[in-house]
Amino acid sequence: MKHEDIIGKRIVLREQREDDAPFFSYWFNQPQIMFQCGFEQPTNEEKEKRIINVSHKSEDSVWFTITDPDGKIIGETGLLRMFPAWHQTDLTIIIPDPEMQNKGYGSEAIRIMLDMAFREYEMHRVSIGVVALNTAALRFYKRIGFRQEGILEEAYYYNNEYSDFIMMRILDREWK
Repeated sequence: MKHEDIIGKRIVLREQREDDAPFFSYWFNQPQIMFQCGFEQPTNEEKEKRIINVSHKSEDSVWFTITDPDGKIIGETGLLRMFPAWHQTDLTIIIPDPEMQNKGYGSEAIRIMLDMAFREYEMHRVSIGVVALNTAALRFYKRIGFRQEGILEEAYYYNNEYSDFIMMRILDREWK
């Protein structure tokens, strides 16, 4: 789905472009990011361009590159697996550069995306899955208002180690 740029207080959510591929291919190959996001294979710029031009253009999703007001890329966010008949969707956000984390960019992006999900797309439920070993992300989503609803025990495998996968959700009435 195509969407206009969204200008926030400290960030801009804009349509993803091919020239974003170098940023994502660099960061998505970093071991810590691969672990946190569940990326199984290294990527490259061509793969990232295909993802931007094909996967992220599907009818059941909306994706944005997160930038600062000057256009510097901070990360990406999206609503995916949007299922209007059931009024539910999944949320994703990645701010890979540790220098850009803990500055409020993720919180602002999530708030914009939840407003979009609940108000524009009339979703009732937004969910997200988090690797249990990613304790910083779990705290972050709880602070935003997500609630844990399930644990997929040892459902995640990375670097010869199993981890639980935590399913979280927020309902429209909890967001309002």
